[in-house]
Amino acid sequence: MILTGQSSSSTTTAQTQPCPTDSRPWGTFTVLDEGPGYKIKRIEVKPGHRLSLQMHHHRSEHWIVVSGTAHVECGDKTELLTPNQSTYVPACTKHRLQNPGVVPLILIEVQNGEYLGEDDIIRFQDDYARQ
Repeated sequence: MILTGQSSSSTTTAQTQPCPTDSRPWGTFTVLDEGPGYKIKRIEVKPGHRLSLQMHHHRSEHWIVVSGTAHVECGDKTELLTPNQSTYVPACTKHRLQNPGVVPLILIEVQNGEYLGEDDIIRFQDDYARQ
């Protein structure tokens, strides 16, 4: 939920606005917050699924595992991350996220860069035949 402040003459109240969740074949993502140069997402990957092998020209990403297990490919490196572990994905680096487990993988993604649009993606391989 995104909080927005509203004030009257002597009091301030907080209202929540729902964050829209986008569905993908591998799971879902929700934008929790964004501003100039950054975007924060909650990503949930279904057990046994993975995102495309991809790259972004205009942003880097930092992933923090909340629950489940993440198999991460980043450049020449592969690693297994568990809750409270994180990794950094530099811009212009091929990367992929996979859930090898039997429970949903939940992570927080922090994007930084000059352009954070969903169309800044080059896919090299995709299990779901997306371009």
